[in-house]
Amino acid sequence: QQVQEDLNKQLFDNLVSFLRRSHSEFQEKTTEWTCRMKSREIPTAALVLGVNVTDHDLTFRSLSEVLQNNITPYIALLEAKDCPGIKNLMQKLMGQLMNCYVDVDSLEDEDYVQVSQNRIRCSMTSLTNWYETVTKKTDSETPSKKRTSSSRDWQSPPVVVIFKDMESFTTKVLQDFIVISSQHIRELPLVLIFGIATSPMIIHSLLPHSVSSLLCIELFQSLSCKEHLSTIIDKLLLTAQFPFKLGEKVLQVLINIFLYHDLSVQNFIKGFQLCIVEHFYSQPLSVLCCQPVDAKKRVNSLSHDQCENIRKLPSFRRYVESQVSEKQIALLTADNFLKEITQKLLEDLRVYHENYVSVLRCLHVFTSSLPKYPLGKQIRELHCACLENQVWETEEYESSLQLARMLNKSDLVTMLQQCVEIFVSSSGNEFDKTVEKLKEFLTQFQKLEAEAFQERDVSVSSQKELQKKTDLYHLQKTLLELKESRRSKKLTKFEMLRFEVVDYIDSLVRNYLVPADHKTLHEIAYFNTASVLRGHLNAAPRIALHTALNNPYCYLKNQALKSDGGRISNKAPDICIVYKLHLECGRLINLVDWLEAFSTVVMAVEGPNADAASSDQVDDIIHARFIRAVSELELLGFIKPSKRKTDHVARLTWGGC
Repeated sequence: QQVQEDLNKQLFDNLVSFLRRSHSEFQEKTTEWTCRMKSREIPTAALVLGVNVTDHDLTFRSLSEVLQNNITPYIALLEAKDCPGIKNLMQKLMGQLMNCYVDVDSLEDEDYVQVSQNRIRCSMTSLTNWYETVTKKTDSETPSKKRTSSSRDWQSPPVVVIFKDMESFTTKVLQDFIVISSQHIRELPLVLIFGIATSPMIIHSLLPHSVSSLLCIELFQSLSCKEHLSTIIDKLLLTAQFPFKLGEKVLQVLINIFLYHDLSVQNFIKGFQLCIVEHFYSQPLSVLCCQPVDAKKRVNSLSHDQCENIRKLPSFRRYVESQVSEKQIALLTADNFLKEITQKLLEDLRVYHENYVSVLRCLHVFTSSLPKYPLGKQIRELHCACLENQVWETEEYESSLQLARMLNKSDLVTMLQQCVEIFVSSSGNEFDKTVEKLKEFLTQFQKLEAEAFQERDVSVSSQKELQKKTDLYHLQKTLLELKESRRSKKLTKFEMLRFEVVDYIDSLVRNYLVPADHKTLHEIAYFNTASVLRGHLNAAPRIALHTALNNPYCYLKNQALKSDGGRISNKAPDICIVYKLHLECGRLINLVDWLEAFSTVVMAVEGPNADAASSDQVDDIIHARFIRAVSELELLGFIKPSKRKTDHVARLTWGGC
């Protein structure tokens, strides 16, 4: 949430400055002709937020808090579903504005608000009168109110009306509200904020020119949802501050849901939170996924069973197999020795994370500007490639190195400078020699530039001498030497230095960008169960519905509901019995036959000696249960009434799932 507030800070600051200057004429009470001409126009902010509609609620909530703290307490948030007509819009508007003036300390004010809402007619005139009463009362009161000092400086704070989803409002409602509001803009300092998901042109599509000309529109553009996602990944995942990490498949599932389903940053964060909950719930050793200081204490307090859990980890078993026999015996038998090694391995894993992030950013500096982006344009794509396998063994990495060996000097120098800044700001302690090496490369490039100027002067003088020579023998000799030098194709000093730089970056990649699953005890910090996450987030309602109706034990966990094969249990819920019977039918289902089969299954438990006196009553109860179960199936969309035969229903689904 703090990251998103920082991302929206610039946008909110621009909106605050817009509101401050929107009603300057109203505040100063100027009577100039130009101000009177403009006073018919309503200041309007067109806020383009993008198609990630699910994220808009948080944005508008934060915007309301910022405006209440800095500009005005009079803010109304309107949604299209609550405003089908102008009357409903005015009722919602006046209700929200009057509620924001409720003073908890004064019972009289609260009574005044309640009476106003019940008795005053919801019209713009009533709203104007209420505003005049409220502002006069506020001016006479002491400044010890809920509003901040910045909002107390306003003698007549503006009334901000936010349309959260402008595209969903009907044209007539918007037109009527804008026309009515423009008639009262001199008495009521109104400001409109349109929340737009598509394009600002929607304003002119919904409103005719006669209405849109009453709006003084200023456009505000928020950051794209992809930029939000990149920042979230950069702040939460590509950092050594948080010990919890996502595996490659899990991260790819979350990114694919974001890119191909909803583009919602909020849903991505919820998926990330679900991964945290699932990891700490399903992994017994996740207790060690914490800060280094706490990890040492928790390792020392591990029980024997927890030590056995460490020994069962696949990565730890590979580590044990690589050790000498004496150390293998100690790791598998001595808990104290295991705890010492575990502390060391956890520290190595933390250092690996710090170094990994720095080298990953350095590699991204080189690959993000290459043609066609072989390793991806975003750092998240490069991160997934490094987590999946050894990135230096892929064809995309080889093509990236070939393209990097053709970079010009200016781009190469700029990239080296960025890499130096990354390693200097890194929290790792292993990059001092790396920084010195990169600075040495920069110094060599500067020397090459100075030598290039000298060689350029020499080549110019040699060309002049070549032009002066008229002897045929010397001319042929000089041309043969030039031809021979071009044929040999010797590398220049710059090309050799460029190869050294690329080879050095390649060595860093091979040393530090090892996949996480190659590190010992990576299971403690990494959540890799993508199937569980996919089952929670990628819903398959038809499969779940079929499973619930065909095998209710899967969800109810009642032993009486266990059944063998295709047998229909009379202990199952009525809708389950009806559903299984309907699977045995064709396109049209006879209701009478269906009822008889249902009655046979339900009455099977009573046996042949059932009381005949109560048979009619039982039949009525069974009939009512059958009707209710069939109605529920119809509601779920499995059947529908048939017009061909009145006593039949048509089946709508085929197959088990």
